[in-house]
Amino acid sequence: MSGVYLTRTNQKLNFTRIHLDALKVAQESTGWSKHALIESYNESVLFHMVSAYSSLLREIAEQYRFDANRISKLSQLTEQMEAQGLEAPEVIELQQLHNDSGSWLHQLLAAYKACWRAEEHKASAAQAHSVSEIHVMQINPDHAEDADILKEYQNWFNQFKLLIERLRAGMQEW
Repeated sequence: MSGVYLTRTNQKLNFTRIHLDALKVAQESTGWSKHALIESYNESVLFHMVSAYSSLLREIAEQYRFDANRISKLSQLTEQMEAQGLEAPEVIELQQLHNDSGSWLHQLLAAYKACWRAEEHKASAAQAHSVSEIHVMQINPDHAEDADILKEYQNWFNQFKLLIERLRAGMQEW
């Protein structure tokens, strides 16, 4: 096993940390491009965290000796597990987080999906479940919630790192 996805997951987590730091600096800026920088870093933080999540799925697939290149969603990893008659605690925990609308992972994925929506933002505000999702959908054009969004991202990042450490420790025992 090459561990290429373990390295990729770590790389994406590092990129997330770098962009979180840059987001904080952008929020403290007084420059004319402050809001554009904030919006750019908001989306880049989401992109790198979701990329780290995708890489984690492939890391798990690699650990169980599946073709990791065929895994891009949790459902695909679950299908591979079921086809082999396997049950993995890592996948079960990810499914629980994925399906729980109050979990950091569910909110992260929803905020990332919001980056791709091109719909009426006022109609979507009631459906949003996190400050980040609301901001990405441009419902917060005055940037009044920027500090809350940064805290939310940092919380997601910290929760994600803890999850990865816990899952990796379990996979080493396997």
